[in-house]
Amino acid sequence: MSDKHLEEVVRAAVERALERQLSSLRESVLRDVLREVRSAWAGKSSASAESLQKAIATIQVGSNQKEILRALLENTVLGSGRAALFVVRGGSASGWQGVGFASNEEIKDSSFDLHSGLAAAAMQSRSAETGSASEIDETFISKIGAPADGNVVVLPLVLKDKVSALVYADGGADSGTLDAACLDVLVRATSAWLEVISQRKQAMKEGTAEVPEISHAAPASNDPFAAHAPSHTAKAQHMTEAAPEIAMSAAAAASSGGMTSASPSSEDGETHRKAQRFARLLMDEIKLYNQAKVAEGRKHKDLYDRLREDIEKSRTTYQKRYGNTVAGSADYFNQELIRSLAEDDVSNLGSNFRR
Repeated sequence: MSDKHLEEVVRAAVERALERQLSSLRESVLRDVLREVRSAWAGKSSASAESLQKAIATIQVGSNQKEILRALLENTVLGSGRAALFVVRGGSASGWQGVGFASNEEIKDSSFDLHSGLAAAAMQSRSAETGSASEIDETFISKIGAPADGNVVVLPLVLKDKVSALVYADGGADSGTLDAACLDVLVRATSAWLEVISQRKQAMKEGTAEVPEISHAAPASNDPFAAHAPSHTAKAQHMTEAAPEIAMSAAAAASSGGMTSASPSSEDGETHRKAQRFARLLMDEIKLYNQAKVAEGRKHKDLYDRLREDIEKSRTTYQKRYGNTVAGSADYFNQELIRSLAEDDVSNLGSNFRR
């Protein structure tokens, strides 16, 4: 088998596996986040639905992991007086950043016991755990001072079925707000967005490299904690390990998808299939990030006017990738725009839409 043939086989297998994973991920994102937001709207959270929507939108503005995690911490003010994020590596948790503390810098030099109390419970259940400050690492509580009301919450940030970080939050020294439901929504939304960003970057890279990168570790440039080395763990081996693995592994994708042969004679057909799948992905992204606009646009039959900027940016992305290929004349972008976004009713796009 020639190198070119092998490359085509691997690329096709990775793409098929990635498409299946993206489909599953999109459903998981919608199901988990919407369920939590609806719970908050039903009165389980003191934060307003509008505030939560704005907070999640702010998180989704982030284009890399560091920006996303910073946005998460900044928005914890909706449900807590102070909060800190701890990176989980090698059985230990090390402070990354904090907000609301007398000295936020101290968080970067703090550790967190994962093997007892609420932290251990959150690692095990992979869900938010609430309780008293006495159930938290005694050294950490002594360092930051116990919250005035004695209540705390620990929330796991789960990426690729692994707890990659923990968020600690309390009401602060002045008996401030501690809204576990609100914080849970924010952390789940952050986990979902980090997964989407990872999958999106993987999909966008498709076809740009000579051979798919086969690696189980995320690139250093994608490590939101790469520059962080707390002094208390300077001698610890785990601080030199890779960051939480957020990027998809091409090797894992290939192994889950299986290898099927592809011949050079099928190259044009494969390009058409890739173009159609890419158009479908772009439409799914628009729907995922603009759910309210999509619903209103279908109702009032003006989808294009409401989503013009997103649609045209996606169209440009599609054209750059496939406009000058054999699939360029097939107009898969507009086909998916009508089929998926407009639900097979072109009138839903409005009078200003032109093919």
